[in-house]
Amino acid sequence: MSTSDQDRALLDEDGIDRRGFLRCMNWAGTGILWSLAGGLPLGIGLDRALAAEAPASPFTFLQISDSHVGFDKPANPNALATLQEAIDRIKTLPVKPAFMIHTGDISHLSKPSEFDNADKLIGEAGMQVFYVPGEHDLLDEQQGKAYLDRYGKGSKGAGWYSFDQDGVHFVGLVNVAGLTAGGLGKLGAQQLAWLKADLAGQSASTPIVVFAHIPLWSVYPEWGWGTDDGAEALSNLKRFGSVTVLNGHIHQVMQKVEGNVTFHTARSTAFPQPAPGTAPAPGPMKVPAGDLRKYLGIATVDFVRGAQPLAIIDRPLAG
Repeated sequence: MSTSDQDRALLDEDGIDRRGFLRCMNWAGTGILWSLAGGLPLGIGLDRALAAEAPASPFTFLQISDSHVGFDKPANPNALATLQEAIDRIKTLPVKPAFMIHTGDISHLSKPSEFDNADKLIGEAGMQVFYVPGEHDLLDEQQGKAYLDRYGKGSKGAGWYSFDQDGVHFVGLVNVAGLTAGGLGKLGAQQLAWLKADLAGQSASTPIVVFAHIPLWSVYPEWGWGTDDGAEALSNLKRFGSVTVLNGHIHQVMQKVEGNVTFHTARSTAFPQPAPGTAPAPGPMKVPAGDLRKYLGIATVDFVRGAQPLAIIDRPLAG
């Protein structure tokens, strides 16, 4: 059968062949086929189905969050051990990620020994790591100097910065400086001005990835799960066609798509927290010991050059 005969054989009763259907899906802006596998959100780039006619060069990066090294309460008596499990899982990924993003709360109490232990384990993954601080990383007497000395070289202000990789512009923001217990995150005027200037030089077609500890969108303000001036930061991202915002802090997977922006919060590698509003207050949530690893995990993010969003796959430590 000739190629043209094959194409005609693929036509459905509406006169659209398989390749044409997939092209239309991409054109319509779906780009990612979202499905649920075992309760996990799974994003599959539709252009992969067309790989034979349009070879892609994807790269993958990794997000981990809220390691809380030093935490030893009943919710997880050994947070260092579950971080080790996460790193071991990373080492078995079929495709080695280009780098890792850690969205804060590396330590539990900002102790040098906690940072040392985290560095030793995370270093076993064998890749570059980009950090932003969580509030637990800024508890030293000098309000974050220990964090900045270790992870903030070359950054601005309290530790914000940007970099480029494979056509994607990454922006690491800090919304935990001066955070009060239960309060909303805050970026501040200086950081917002820097962000506006940083993005000004980027083309609207450049995919943007923003990462910070506390969600930039209002997940549950009653528990401080949001950023007071997050809307102002997001206003600078409206002109871009593809924006992905990665956060931690709430220790559970939550996703939201608003216009061109995909929001994603990651699991912790230490302990879960309750779903918004299901407990009197947020905090470490004890679950049956056999279930703990179902609540902990990592996320991989695939980028394939094109107009579609990035594909995020959440991977629990168990399952």
